[in-house]
Amino acid sequence: MSRKLLIKNIGTLQTAAGSLPLSGVCQKQNIKLKNAAITCENGVITGVYDEQVPINENDFTVIDAKGKLVTPGLVDAHTHLVFGGWRQHEIPLKIAGKGYLDILKSGGGILSTVRATRQASEQELLEKSAAFLNDMMALGVTTCEAKSGYGLDLENELKQLNVIKKLDEIHPMDVVPTFMGAHAIPDDYAGRADDYIDYLCGAVIPEVAKRGLARFCDVFCEDSVFTGAQSRRLLECAQAHGMKVKIHADEIEEIGGAVLAGEIGAVSAEHLIATGESGMASMAKGGVIAVLLPQTSMYLGKNYAPARRMTELGIPVAVASDFNPGSCPSLNMQMAICLASTKYKLFPEEVLTAVTLNAACAIGKGDALGTIEVGKQADIVIWDVPDFESVCYRFGSNLVDAVVKKGAVWTKKGDR
Repeated sequence: MSRKLLIKNIGTLQTAAGSLPLSGVCQKQNIKLKNAAITCENGVITGVYDEQVPINENDFTVIDAKGKLVTPGLVDAHTHLVFGGWRQHEIPLKIAGKGYLDILKSGGGILSTVRATRQASEQELLEKSAAFLNDMMALGVTTCEAKSGYGLDLENELKQLNVIKKLDEIHPMDVVPTFMGAHAIPDDYAGRADDYIDYLCGAVIPEVAKRGLARFCDVFCEDSVFTGAQSRRLLECAQAHGMKVKIHADEIEEIGGAVLAGEIGAVSAEHLIATGESGMASMAKGGVIAVLLPQTSMYLGKNYAPARRMTELGIPVAVASDFNPGSCPSLNMQMAICLASTKYKLFPEEVLTAVTLNAACAIGKGDALGTIEVGKQADIVIWDVPDFESVCYRFGSNLVDAVVKKGAVWTKKGDR
């Protein structure tokens, strides 16, 4: 029996359009329909109307939007969702002036999360991460990317990736897996980064690829972590094994990560706080999507990525949460939306594209997600505000009225 849904009395329906990333002036182009309606069947959008149309409502489950804003479901294109423990104990160190790399060099930071993740069972990680997905969906996120990178050996990287695979299978959220074994240099390879890259290329990437556990491969190209040359070797290995690639680039120091992203055809470069003109030129030439993480800048007290300049250069900009236990313990994409407007100086239309279509393209889902169009998956948010400017304007409250995932209304207790 088909499952049919009608959303009626939409005050404003706002969406980007198409299945490819939008850049430059095109990123600001949103469709805005007044007094609109949407029909869905079996999880797919079947009709989008700019006026109420005569429909036999008895054939549908009906949602009355009551004049509220409706957008595509949010897509969080950068998370470190699966991890053991937390890192609240680092707060005093940060207050005392210790930087991110200082904490990492002393055995804290990512390495402390690695120890906690290795100690956690797969079931413990699954239950913890599923609860995070519930919180994300309640805030309007209907699809997310999730990176490994807190295992740093074959056994525990596979454990994380298995959890991500199971989350995608058992939870309504679509979860896209990224292998990030090159997130840090583990203790047993201290001072031997080249040897660790050899290990990842020789033992881990082939096994991840054989099991089909990751769509993407990512690397932390950063001072005191992995050099540009090491990052290139790893990502080219991943490409040879059928993975598309991403890169954590220029988060703290500009060491060539953004340039590398353009040269090797990365789908996305992420963070980009310190990226300069050469890096942005390479990304623009290579068609790389910039995945920007404003909550991380806020939490670390760092500068904000040059989003406005990126749009001027024709780089598609996406905005994500960077949810992780160290540098951004927030999964609230609504906060990221506010910061993208106030700190990146992106217009509301640009922000909506950044957290829907461009984000979907950054995780290989632009053909199915990210816009409200006939044939796309019926992932939709009804907001308790009249317009998207209000979503950019307000922060600290959950502005979501209802979330529709694959044509069904979602609640924490399950679809209804």
